[in-house]
Amino acid sequence: MKLGYRSILATIALAGSVISLTACNKSATDKPQVVKLDYAYYNPLSLVLKEKGFLENDFAKDGVKVEWTLSQGSNKALELLNSKSVDFGSTAGAAAFIGKANGNPIKTIYVYSRPEWTALVVRKDSSITKVEDLKGKKIAVTRGTDPHVFLLRSLYQAGLTDKDVELVPLQHSDGRNALERGDVDAWAGLDPLMAQTELEKGSKLFHRDVSLNSFGVLNVREEFAKQYPAYVKRVLAAYEKARQWAIQNPAEFRSLYARDAKISDAIAAKVLERTDLSNSVLGDEQKKVISASADVLKKSGVIGGGTDVPATVSDLIDPQYVRETVASK
Repeated sequence: MKLGYRSILATIALAGSVISLTACNKSATDKPQVVKLDYAYYNPLSLVLKEKGFLENDFAKDGVKVEWTLSQGSNKALELLNSKSVDFGSTAGAAAFIGKANGNPIKTIYVYSRPEWTALVVRKDSSITKVEDLKGKKIAVTRGTDPHVFLLRSLYQAGLTDKDVELVPLQHSDGRNALERGDVDAWAGLDPLMAQTELEKGSKLFHRDVSLNSFGVLNVREEFAKQYPAYVKRVLAAYEKARQWAIQNPAEFRSLYARDAKISDAIAAKVLERTDLSNSVLGDEQKKVISASADVLKKSGVIGGGTDVPATVSDLIDPQYVRETVASK
């Protein structure tokens, strides 16, 4: 039986309506079964978020679970993101750039701190007093992290390169132990471990430069952000709630941090006095700090020499979610 022209148009219109309705329903009901985040001792706000249950309380009404995984460093957080073990991971800004340049499909969406969390550290009896003294020395460092970038930039500023020293690749805690045992001459440190050896062992932070520390940033898997943009905003809203709580309750914040990181109150205080939580919005300042690391990263072979730095930074930094979140408050 042949359909008339009007019948054909009606059938097409009906099919279009069904498709549109299905798409709208999917958009309205689409949600993850679980949202996976890291927590890290170098990201104190993540400890607040985990302790207070802000996300669990918000997602409970949707039947969405929250899972937490401990990250031991930016390099580990990037591995977790790349393997889809977490949807949100905490890194330094420069480390996120390294990951992006090497093909990790992530977006940087939030500033959780502006820290001075790294410096070059030696034992209290060391004769090393300046970066130039590191020539020919053994230095413990965790590759692909902010302490690594800090070390490389410090060496280049002093007229040295990574070829003039012996880098000993160790995870942060092992690097501190190697320094204290005397297995290495220096360590590219990271708080709270750096504050711990400073206060407990008398280790010296002989080279400090807050401008060479990149921001602490939260990253999301691109796939998750595309599929669940509303949940990205809700995660950032919870982070903002944790940030405001930390600012308004400094003593309780310090106690919580000391307990979870298993450090003394004095060490927690030392770390937090070096941690600025006043701004969470991404922008030109973060792009500038990250881009400034690119030249030394290329020279040292951490990223490819052909990396298009402006394009990579632009593709990495995505401020839309946090701007909308902060603007809505």
